[in-house]
Amino acid sequence: MTTTHPSPAADPAAGAAVKAADRAHVFHSWSAQGLIDPLPIAGAEGSYFWDYDGNRYLDFSSQLVNTNIGHQHPKVVAAIQEQAGKLCTLAPGFAVDVRSEAARLIAERTPGDLDKIFFTNGGAEAVENAVRMARLHTGRAKVLSAYRSYHGATAAAINLTGDPRRWPSDTASAGVVHFWGPFLYRSPFHAETEQQECERALAHLEQTIAFEGPQSVAAIILETVPGTAGIMVPPAGYLAGVREICDRYGIVFILDEVMAGFGRTGAWFAADQFGVTPDLLTFAKGVNSGYVPLGGVAISAEIAATFDTRPYPGGLTYSGHPLACASAIATINAMAEERIVENAAEIGEKVIGPGLRAIAERHPSVGEVRGLGVFWALDLVKNKETREPLVPYNASGAANAPMAEFAAACKRGGLWPFVNMNRTHVVPACTITEAEAKEGLTALDEALTAADAHTH
Repeated sequence: MTTTHPSPAADPAAGAAVKAADRAHVFHSWSAQGLIDPLPIAGAEGSYFWDYDGNRYLDFSSQLVNTNIGHQHPKVVAAIQEQAGKLCTLAPGFAVDVRSEAARLIAERTPGDLDKIFFTNGGAEAVENAVRMARLHTGRAKVLSAYRSYHGATAAAINLTGDPRRWPSDTASAGVVHFWGPFLYRSPFHAETEQQECERALAHLEQTIAFEGPQSVAAIILETVPGTAGIMVPPAGYLAGVREICDRYGIVFILDEVMAGFGRTGAWFAADQFGVTPDLLTFAKGVNSGYVPLGGVAISAEIAATFDTRPYPGGLTYSGHPLACASAIATINAMAEERIVENAAEIGEKVIGPGLRAIAERHPSVGEVRGLGVFWALDLVKNKETREPLVPYNASGAANAPMAEFAAACKRGGLWPFVNMNRTHVVPACTITEAEAKEGLTALDEALTAADAHTH
């Protein structure tokens, strides 16, 4: 049964009022407004949040895989409060201490010479501006991105996206070409080993470039480790191979670290796991755990130099917002002081990874376990031999019932899951303790019996 949080008193009447106001006035993203039933939330702390009925949930979603340091971290809350008392906002054209310091702390941790930081309000705008920079730097128009990807919901970013959220907004004229990235478990290249998958994926990418015309390609953008699309950790050598292809053809290499960055994979940036330096790196989410909207682009020296005497034609009223930057400083410093990145790596290696692999042995619905740090996915299947997904691609309604039943079972057990298509992602806060991780794995283990009922 759902556990009860000991401190806040249940207040169903307050919850009902919150829900009524929401239903009357809030227009929710990615939703048919008349078919949703948002859960009113009363509060959150650390790895948990709770509703007005006193039900507490272990947050195995980190909300949208962004509360990397957990809910209500006291150092970050204090930093926001202190900055609000000092200077709430300032236009981006001025130099302000917190903006400069946030940029310095980020640049200190990005790979290679990515030492200039352009701040945005979030990840989609970071991608939007990175693509604009690449096109202006190269004088080319096309951008290549992978199927099984998500890059945001603004105009260019949604066209770059490789999942069904793109379809209703796809203009078919945004200069985007999609290709297949490596994914051995569901290989589009009929590969049998990681090495084969890597080699064939790189050959496919190079052939795509050849047929599109290398001289027309401005950039290749990849999520370093794809997030919502399934946490497919790239095989050894793949990202280095993409880097080499980009260098050969004068193509800008963009890594999207909006979800994978700031500790999520057990490193400051997932690029560190693969020894690769892109030309542009986008970030958001974990930079300040989403406490105040903030994203950005880390820019190489060569691309930054393009705009030394040529104005960069882009900007945002809230670029480098002081409250957001103050929260980023506090987040990054807390992560360093409290070994939060190291904790993510250790919990993934010692607790979550082994725990999920043991769960997979017990459940016929678990086809594959993959991930690193606190960034994992279970690929749920109807049959382990055929690897048929538990629900069809982009299923909804009755076709999605097996995943809906599984998610409901998680919530009854006090676990808030991250579910997408036929997968459940295990993406708790980077601060999660061993005891909390084991608690979540136990709840997940029990909930998977609901998925097992649909296997054959």
